[in-house]
Amino acid sequence: MKKFLSITLMLVLSMILLAACGSSDSKESGSTDSTETIPTKKLMMGTSADYPPYEDYDTNSGEIVGFDIDLAKYIGKKLGFEIEVKDIDFNGLIPAIQSKRVDFVMSGMTPTPEREENVSFSNIYYEAIHTIVAKEGTNYETLEDLKGKKVGVQLGSIQEGRLKDAEGIEIVPLNKIPEIIQELKSNRIDAAVIEDTVAKGYTESNSDLKLVVIQNNGNTGSAVAFPKDSSYPEEFNKVIDEMKQDGEMEKLIKKWFEKK
Repeated sequence: MKKFLSITLMLVLSMILLAACGSSDSKESGSTDSTETIPTKKLMMGTSADYPPYEDYDTNSGEIVGFDIDLAKYIGKKLGFEIEVKDIDFNGLIPAIQSKRVDFVMSGMTPTPEREENVSFSNIYYEAIHTIVAKEGTNYETLEDLKGKKVGVQLGSIQEGRLKDAEGIEIVPLNKIPEIIQELKSNRIDAAVIEDTVAKGYTESNSDLKLVVIQNNGNTGSAVAFPKDSSYPEEFNKVIDEMKQDGEMEKLIKKWFEKK
C-alpha cells in the first residue's frame, strides 16, 4: 500500500512539474519583452541647408536646424513618422524627389507651374517676400533698376525664375546663399535677389549691406514637395491646416522669423 501511494505521489509530482514547464515555455514563447523597441516609420526629407532661418547648420551642434526642420518634425510626430534630413544643393532637390532618394522636400520652395510638372505640392505653409540686397549707397529700388547689372540668385530658386522674366539683367546663379553674399561684398556682382526673411539675417550682420522689398507678383509662398505618385500631400495638408488654426504655425513663425 505504501509502495502504491509512493508511486502515485511521484506520478502526481511529475505531472505537476511537466505542467509547470509547459506553462513556462508557453509564456516565454508568447510573451513580449516590455523593453522591445517598436519599429518607427521613417521619411527622408531633402533640404538645402544654407537658407536661414528656414534651414541652416547650427554652429554649436553641427545639426541642421530651422523653421522647415521644426515644421517637418512636428508634422512627422503628428503622423507617426521619424524625420531624417538630407542636405542637398537647391537645384538638386527636385531630381532627388524624382529619383526617390528623398520622400519629400522642405526648403522654402515655391510651387511654380514648372515645378508642378515634375512634383506634387502641399498647401502653402508660409508666404514669402523678395528683396534686393546691395551695398549701402546704391540706389536699386525695383527690378528695372537692375538692368545692365550682375545680380546673384540661388541656383534653381524662385528668385532665379523671376529674374529670367525680367529684361536686361545679367543673372549670376550660385549654389549657396553665403556664396552670393561673398560675391556681393567682393564687388563681383552688383546686387542679389533673396527672400526677405533670409536677407534680413545677412544685412543685420553686415553693416555695409542693405535690402529693399520688391513688390510681389504671383505666388511666392513655400510648400512641401512630394513625388507625383505620393500619398502624403493630403496627410501633410491636414496637419498644416490644423497648425494654422490652433496657433502652432504662428508659434514656429515667431520663433524663427521674429528673433531679436
